[in-house]
Amino acid sequence: MLLEIGVLLIGIAFFIVAIFVSYALNNLAGVLRGVEKTVEQVPEQMNAMVTETTGLIKESNYTLEDINDKMKQLSPLFYVVGDVGNVTRKFSASLVKVTESVNEKSENTADEMQSKRLSNSFGKVYSWIKNRKQQKQ
Repeated sequence: MLLEIGVLLIGIAFFIVAIFVSYALNNLAGVLRGVEKTVEQVPEQMNAMVTETTGLIKESNYTLEDINDKMKQLSPLFYVVGDVGNVTRKFSASLVKVTESVNEKSENTADEMQSKRLSNSFGKVYSWIKNRKQQKQ
């Protein structure tokens, strides 16, 4: 009789374990169904992403090509602006040289005029002093 009660208790325990395992397996089956739905949607989402990415790359290539064309059209303008800058720089340098030479000449002329004035003034003072001495004698 004890043996029969022990077998009965083992049977009941086995039944309870089977219920818990079936409950866990049922939950696992639900999770796997959710994963299956998600995996089924991935190819559609990937196709949409690939389509959008392809469109973006095509638009980027078009924009890049347009920018390159516009740069080719503007390149001569940049060369012209550079040439104008060089000409302006050379012209400014020649103007500086001319201005410096004119200033130098005017300074030399002013110095000569000043020295002539001083010599005339000294000459007049000298002749006045000489005349005074002669008048006193």
